[in-house]
Amino acid sequence: MTADVDVLIVGGGLVGASLACALGRSRLRVALVEPVPVEAEQQPSYDDRTTALAPSSQRIFQALGLWPELRAEATPIRAVHVSERGGFGFTRLRAADERLEALGYVIPNRCLGQVLPVRAAAQPNVDVFCPARAEAIVTESGAIAVQLAGEAGGRTLRTRLLVAADGARSHMRELLGIGTEVHDYEQTAVIANLTPERDHAGCAYERFTAEGPMALLPLSGGRCALIWSVPRAQAEDVLALSDQAFLDAVQERFGYRLGRLLKAGRRSAFPLAMTTAQAFTAHRAVVIGNAAHSLHPVAGQGFNLSLRDVAALAELLHEAGQTGADPGASALLARYELARQADYRRVGGFTHFLVQLFSNRVPGLVGARNAGLLALDLLPPGKHGFLRYAMGRAGPLPRLARGLPLPADTDTSATS
Repeated sequence: MTADVDVLIVGGGLVGASLACALGRSRLRVALVEPVPVEAEQQPSYDDRTTALAPSSQRIFQALGLWPELRAEATPIRAVHVSERGGFGFTRLRAADERLEALGYVIPNRCLGQVLPVRAAAQPNVDVFCPARAEAIVTESGAIAVQLAGEAGGRTLRTRLLVAADGARSHMRELLGIGTEVHDYEQTAVIANLTPERDHAGCAYERFTAEGPMALLPLSGGRCALIWSVPRAQAEDVLALSDQAFLDAVQERFGYRLGRLLKAGRRSAFPLAMTTAQAFTAHRAVVIGNAAHSLHPVAGQGFNLSLRDVAALAELLHEAGQTGADPGASALLARYELARQADYRRVGGFTHFLVQLFSNRVPGLVGARNAGLLALDLLPPGKHGFLRYAMGRAGPLPRLARGLPLPADTDTSATS
């Protein structure tokens, strides 16, 4: 029996839609399944949630031809200031020192959510099933049969490769029998947009406090995006504060580098844990994005790591499409898993190290940390090495993450 599609992506969020865009115009037949309809175009609001893009992610979007649509709403990060509350040390990282336009970009999720699904649906070889849910799978020797519910009306699609991109609580990962390893930080991230008295001038701030790390990222309109990690037992109290009391609490911990904090938007919260799938592939299946790994938000690595999943997988699948190889072959999936393991270890270890290092309150270690921050500020080679991790440049990068489009298909026999 032949498969209905070559690649079936379950999860049409930012990661799944990015993969569909990356596979557009390849020789592969692609289906994208998403239960939540794309919302009607929304107007920008003060409370827009945001994502920080590393330069490697910007290059991926550039190589896919998506960056021109995203750039207008992206705020460049020109510098990063790292400090610890109550300490004497600090480190300043500047894009100009790295001969870069920016160390990264902060972009509204609304903008990503408008551009990526629309561009995915516009690809000539991509069929979108939305709203539809993937409810069950049956594994066969040459395919996986995926049962859909919702608007698809009980339809079953057979695919040569199943891609689980359905988030941290992945139903597909569970159906594939892949377990997870979880490190609970016992923290909650409180996020909100703030307006400071002074212009942020494109500077992002990472402030380590006794309760947990606090980040302020530059946004348009003079706003900053706050990500404040607090002990889980305190989260409800923080959410219940009046706007002024909340601003005062942030001000006390952040200080006055941006003057007084004048306005706070709507607050939301989510628990923090590092979750890693025990395997990233199964028979004719691969797990990517938050379904494979979710990280603490310190250093903003999560979505950028997921986009490198997309870049690495798309490159292998594009090659399979050009050569007529099986996209679900075990050898291809083994190549993918091997290619991604080092990046997972490197980024996951880097993120976890930062959280553990700055959460330890041993007096001698506090002084050593601050001395280390000062030393890093004074040593350009140290800054450069630190930024290689923070910007997604450490280790080998997939073609798209280097800003190179996937090779053009020169065989025109399929269309002649």
